[in-house]
Order: sequence, then C-alpha cells, then structure tokens
Amino acid sequence: MKLSEIAQRLGCQLDGNGEIEITGVAGMEHAGPTELTFLANPKYAPKVKHTRAGAILASQVIEGLEIATLLSANPYLDFARALEFFYQPPRPRPGIHPTAVIAESAQIGEGASIGAFVSIGENVVLGRNAVLHPHVVIYEGAKIGDDFVAHSHAVVREFCQIGNRVTLQNGVVVGGDGFGFAKQADGRHYKIVQSGVTVIEDDVEIQTLTSVDRATVGETRVKRGAKIDSLVQVGHACVVGEDNIICAQTGLAGSSILGKNVLLAGQVGVSGHLTIHDNVVVYAQSGIGGDVEAGSVVSGSPAFDAALWRRAVAAFPRLPELFRTVRELKKEVEALKSSHSSPEKANE
Repeated sequence: MKLSEIAQRLGCQLDGNGEIEITGVAGMEHAGPTELTFLANPKYAPKVKHTRAGAILASQVIEGLEIATLLSANPYLDFARALEFFYQPPRPRPGIHPTAVIAESAQIGEGASIGAFVSIGENVVLGRNAVLHPHVVIYEGAKIGDDFVAHSHAVVREFCQIGNRVTLQNGVVVGGDGFGFAKQADGRHYKIVQSGVTVIEDDVEIQTLTSVDRATVGETRVKRGAKIDSLVQVGHACVVGEDNIICAQTGLAGSSILGKNVLLAGQVGVSGHLTIHDNVVVYAQSGIGGDVEAGSVVSGSPAFDAALWRRAVAAFPRLPELFRTVRELKKEVEALKSSHSSPEKANE
C-alpha cells in the first residue's frame, strides 16, 4: 500500500514521498525500510534518529529526520488504525460445529459462529454475529447482545447480561460466585448463596484469566467502554465505570465503586466499600483504603497524592543518613544543655 493511500485513509497530512510502498507497521527500533512506525511520546524522540523505518507517524515534522512523515493529532491512535490495514484476526465462518451442545430453548442470532465443544444452556439469548470459539460455556438464562466474541474457555454464568460488541478473551469468567461466607458458632464457614448477577454493558473488553464476580444480591456492573486487563479480580457488587482502564493484577474488593475514566495501573489493591470518583489515576502497586476525590492522582500504600508520594520516595533511601544526622544533633543539643546547667556555669 502506498504511503499516500495510508495518509488519505487515516486523514493525515503527508510530508515527503507518498510513493513509498508500505508493507506493514512496527515499532521504531524494529521497523524496516518498507514499514511505518510512530512517535507518540516525546521522551522517545532521541531514538527516532536511529530508526530504519520508511515513514513515521508523528505530531510534527521531526528536525533532522530524512524519512517521510504522516502528521497526526494522535499518532498512537492512527498507528493502531494503520495496523488494521495489514492485519485482521481470522474470523471463523458462520455456522455451528457438530460437537457443540446447544439447548433447544436457546435463541441463537443470525450469523453466529459456534465452535467445537461449545456448550449453551437453557433459555440463553445470543445476539447476531456472535463468535464463540471452542470450549466456550454459556450457562442457563444468560442474555448476550450482538457482535459478541468469546475466546476459548471463556465462561458466562447463569442469568448474567452482556451488551453489544463485548469481547471476552481466553479464560474470562463472568458471573462466578462472589467470595461470601458467614462464620458459624463452631468456627466453620457457611457459604452465602450468590443470588445476584453480573452485567456487562456495550463495548467492553475483558482480557485473559480475569474474573468478574456475581453479586450476593443485586448486581455487579461493568459500564460502557471499560477495558479490563488480564488477571484482574472484580469482586461482588462492584461498579466499574464508563471508559475505565484497569491494568493487570488489580483487585477490587466487594462493593468498590469506580466513576468515569478511572485508570488503575497494575497491581492496585482496592479494599472495597468505597468510591473512586471520576478521572482518578492510581499508580501501580498502590493500595486504596478510602474514597478518592475526582481528578486525583494518587500513589503508595496507603495511597495519597502522587506528587507528595514522589518526594517521599526520593527521601526514603536517605532515611538512615537523616536519622544519623538527627542523633548527632540531639547529642550536641544535650551536651549544650549540660554545659549550661553545670555549677561552674551557674556561678557565673
């Protein structure tokens, strides 16, 4: 594909030779003379001079760089769009594999592709153009919208609800039992029936080996456009807000409420029964133990303002030196007090 055609399809301004034939896209360190790369973060600008790419997506022409440039207001987004020109994941043909087991009462929408050893329970409703890869299991009474994609070993439990254009990657469990037990007088644990459901709204993607538990009563809800990474635990009765980004190995304890556009970096722990308000950013490995105000950027465990946290972390390695200095100053002060309280000093 010629670079000029890519520029036209992306809506980017072209600076340089549009006749270059582009065969793919790659990162700037690996791109070759027939590939397109991108620069989205200015801190990586020094690496651009060493790229062998045939062209680059950038927000402005880069001084001293001899290759053609596609000028973009959002280079990372346009790079993602350009990827689709050269690679589309294979989509199975519509049809039902003979080894799939589908209850007679299930309603399967037009254009569905149902793979080998898929199991669909009683009274399931599955929308149009669904793709269920091998070994997907949909429990009784689940209701799923159009353009649903479930990869191998994904599970949707009983009576859960899923909207349109939802993708579940391998091993995702939607609506598994919440972690609820009551302690008996003899010390044993009595399992609490998890009678609620999980609701996944439109345009959500949940990545591999993540669990979104059903509620004890009521519902657990993941709102429109949220993206949840691999190995995330969403506890019972949580609400994941619109357009949230939740990165890998994060855990939300029960009844955690997240507002819109919240970003939780990797390995964040949320203690539950609290609210993280709109537009909050939580740095990796932070521990959230209470409500977080809208627009905050926090870090640490327990988490607090990230700017103050950075200063504290910078000071942390110097603590032994600071303690030593404090001890020396304390000795000097005590010696000074002693000299002022001596009899000789008192007689003066």
